[in-house]
Amino acid sequence: MKYNGMPAGMWFIYRRSFQSALANDLKKSQDEAKQIMAKAKTKYREIIGRLPEFEKDDIFKTNIVNCAILISVCLSMDTKPTVEEATAYYEDAMTNFATKAFCRMGGKKKFTDKDIAKMQMTAALKAADRNPYSWNMDYLPYEDGSGYEARFYKCGICTLMREYGLYDLVPAMCHLDYTMSELGGTSSFVREYTLASGGPYCDCGYKKKGH
Repeated sequence: MKYNGMPAGMWFIYRRSFQSALANDLKKSQDEAKQIMAKAKTKYREIIGRLPEFEKDDIFKTNIVNCAILISVCLSMDTKPTVEEATAYYEDAMTNFATKAFCRMGGKKKFTDKDIAKMQMTAALKAADRNPYSWNMDYLPYEDGSGYEARFYKCGICTLMREYGLYDLVPAMCHLDYTMSELGGTSSFVREYTLASGGPYCDCGYKKKGH
């Protein structure tokens, strides 16, 4: 994957919030936070450079890029955070102006014909069969019309985090699903299993608010 383009843009958008969260959530000094992010940028470029390019219709490239940012920061700290620390840190770092705007726009489109068609297309693509850093999923609409479940059987985040010795921190990233759904304003997120916790799949359920 080339660094120039979307990965570079994502670093530019999130670098300040990831640095601020180091002080807010992990109690790093301002100088420590700056040093960590300086190291992390180099590591991030290295991680991006060894990833394959995603297929044109694969919607999960952003997910793996976000994962690469978190990995680069964790590897640049003297001590790896606990899963509880990483959960608070990642949520704080990711919920900046860009994520909030993205979620609001996504919320307006949730459950529309276009949204459902995108889920069906992604389920049919099975991109992880060709790219281990992508995802395979099924689209499962709820029979009562209250929403749908995206059921994942392969997870690129699990693959990448395991390779860098951070698999135990995957739940920190999984937790953000609840936050992003809430920011969207139109769905409630429900989940029973995750692959990272030993489940048979990750069930990402989106129920219409007020249904």
